[in-house]
Amino acid sequence: HLAVSWMPTLERICEAMAAEAVAPSFRLWLTSYPSPHFPVSVLQNGVKMTNDPPKGLRANLLGSYLADPVTDPDYFDGCARPAEFHKLLFGLCFFHAFVQERLKFGPLGW
Repeated sequence: HLAVSWMPTLERICEAMAAEAVAPSFRLWLTSYPSPHFPVSVLQNGVKMTNDPPKGLRANLLGSYLADPVTDPDYFDGCARPAEFHKLLFGLCFFHAFVQERLKFGPLGW
């Protein structure tokens, strides 16, 4: 979500910040989807980061299994019915990987 009406105010605030008046440890984190309403000056003066999903089903599945909390043995094996839990977890991870792959194709095939 992006408050389009607040973008000019954000731009004025960011332009008014002087490097000598701001603490050296100050960081301003902004998250947003791509939008034509986001102030260009804020984008040009900042560091941009993206978080892209892994390419391919296998890489996406590995990413899911190597992320917290799945990597924690207490979480992975702590269920009273581990066989059913492992199958359910695989199904959920596979579905997530499949949907991430389909996002590349947009509305085709849905």
